[in-house]
Amino acid sequence: MESLRPNTQRAKNAITLIWIMLALEITSLISGYFQYDLLEAAANGEEVSAVTATANDLREQIIAIFYMLFLIISGVTFIQWFRRAYFNLHQKVPYLSHTEGWAAGSWFVPIICLYRPYQIMNELYQETKELLIAKGLRVNADFKTNLLWLWWTLWILTSIIGQIVFRLSLKAESIVELTDFTVISMVDNIIRIPLTLITIKVIKDYSSIEPLLNEIKSDDQLSGSITSNSESILTSI
Repeated sequence: MESLRPNTQRAKNAITLIWIMLALEITSLISGYFQYDLLEAAANGEEVSAVTATANDLREQIIAIFYMLFLIISGVTFIQWFRRAYFNLHQKVPYLSHTEGWAAGSWFVPIICLYRPYQIMNELYQETKELLIAKGLRVNADFKTNLLWLWWTLWILTSIIGQIVFRLSLKAESIVELTDFTVISMVDNIIRIPLTLITIKVIKDYSSIEPLLNEIKSDDQLSGSITSNSESILTSI
């Protein structure tokens, strides 16, 4: 068994990037509302100047660029934290259901990505809690799996809506199509706001407990300690 690897900074990085994503979700939602208002005005026959339309498109494009950039970066930092957490638990619990590599790879494999990341996160919480309690270490009463099902439900929901938004963006040309695209994008933003907050809490809750794993000796360490003590006793006789 290897020693535990530091994961606190990875947790901080992931949380910081998710906070940025929260700000971008809110910004995108507000921008989407302005676009919706503009499209409604055009649909009702009101005159929309070329300058106003161009400014709207430029604003939406800039937000979209920053959104995609930080979405990718936040996803990478989250998976880095997630994989390291599962690796560390592997050093204390050798019978986990999946390898450490699946903590990262499961997010990218079709079909499997719909359930395995949740299974690993749930196992991460449950096995850590059971291990700490079994070793007589105090666990925060708030450290529960209650939020995980909601976290994963929102994630699946936003993944589905995200696919719809992407497909609409490729073919939306008329005012009606652009309005539908804007409304669904706003719905996506609204759902992602609680998702980001729950994700931050999930990371914080586990990160507050993970350092306690350092206080637990693995079976190999215990057997090594016992052997060393036995050799010392025999030598002194």
